[in-house]
Amino acid sequence: MNTSMSQELAWLLPELLLAGAAVLGLLLGSFLPRRRQWLVRVLAVAACAGGLVAAGLGWSRETAMVFEGSYTIDDATNVARAVVLVSVLLVVGMATTQIHGQARETEFVVLLLLGALGAVLLAGASDVLLLAAAYLLASVPLYALVGFAKDAPGTEAGLKFYLLGALLGTTMLFGVMLLAGVGGSSAYHELHGSLPDVAPAAVAVGVVLLLGGLLFKAGAAPAHFWVPDVTEGARPAAGAIVTTIPKVGALVALYRLVATPLADTGLDWPVLLAVVAAVTMTLGNLAAFFQTNVRRLLAYSTISQVGYLLMAVAAAGRATLALPSLLLYLAAYAVTNLGAFAVVSALPRADTLDDYTGLRRHRPWLAVSLVVCLLGLVGTPPTGVFAGKLTIFTATFDAGLGWLVIVAAVNTVASVFYYLRWITPAMRGGDAPGVLDRPAAVTAYVAAPASVVVGVLAGPVLALTGM
Repeated sequence: MNTSMSQELAWLLPELLLAGAAVLGLLLGSFLPRRRQWLVRVLAVAACAGGLVAAGLGWSRETAMVFEGSYTIDDATNVARAVVLVSVLLVVGMATTQIHGQARETEFVVLLLLGALGAVLLAGASDVLLLAAAYLLASVPLYALVGFAKDAPGTEAGLKFYLLGALLGTTMLFGVMLLAGVGGSSAYHELHGSLPDVAPAAVAVGVVLLLGGLLFKAGAAPAHFWVPDVTEGARPAAGAIVTTIPKVGALVALYRLVATPLADTGLDWPVLLAVVAAVTMTLGNLAAFFQTNVRRLLAYSTISQVGYLLMAVAAAGRATLALPSLLLYLAAYAVTNLGAFAVVSALPRADTLDDYTGLRRHRPWLAVSLVVCLLGLVGTPPTGVFAGKLTIFTATFDAGLGWLVIVAAVNTVASVFYYLRWITPAMRGGDAPGVLDRPAAVTAYVAAPASVVVGVLAGPVLALTGM
């Protein structure tokens, strides 16, 4: 369908609002005094609210391909837009105290907006060249955010994050070059027709190299080593960002790759991804058992969650529920994970599990939010993660991967242990667990019920994803 440039730009309004807010915020912050830097946060909130409205208004529109078919606007892109924009709003809320009045408050917000834009572009990319560019945009700002505090742990975490990201980003670029070269095009729909006629060995090498970058962004094995060190070393808000927002774009991008250009190559990519999913969730859960630092525990928890999400990618093209279940789980995971990080941000002096002793007595609503989010990550009804896991398990079984469902079920039961290790001291009596960061606490009070709402409204959410 032929479309004008103005029409294409109108369809891209959420992305343009993020980009415009980042540019305008950087210019605005350059002239504002330190005590007025909060105006940039207001600008970011307004851009996200406008982006949500624009995405909602365009939701019922048929699938659109813009910029010569390199970017797809469909249900998957719209869900990714909504989840990323809501995530940015929650992060801005939990980071308010951490960045308010700082000399580089504007830079934090701008980097957050640019990283979010990169995640959205990853989700909508239908061209391997755009995918590579989106990877860079979703990575470089986050390297700076991880080391934003300029302290020793943050600097070390930022360096590890950058080095591994640069290495796997380079392999990804080699994969893009190889696939585009042997396939004669960089567009997904053209690769879908040309890759089946290419030597399987060349396709296999190119795809494995390309998957390296996307698995890094998702935090999946074997590219997961950065997650615990970065989450512990960075400030809580930065840890929340890197364990949530990039995953949305990376997992939708993985699904598009498996469902379109790799669908008829003759190589069994779903089985490879199923093995990666099983290894990822198992390693994440096993490592989480022994953690006493709450941020490292959440880091390994996010690794295991990616394993469950990859089940839907492994079912791509083989089950009608694959994409809807992935999108539902992403929405539920984002608000639940950010809710848990908001609790951590609300208690800046509580680093270990024992530091949460007395939380129920002195901060009862924060304790309730923590319990809801942690049990939500397990997959306890009626939370959104429960609905997401149920639909993903169904899709995986329908795809003929029953063994993976069994592995995931065992991992889910096992994960209860380490979440209870955190809940138990929080429910005991004891002294108050330190000072309270009120904006972060309010964010937790919003995110925890949102996790339940996603579960209660799972049916309408699945309907929005085109089920």
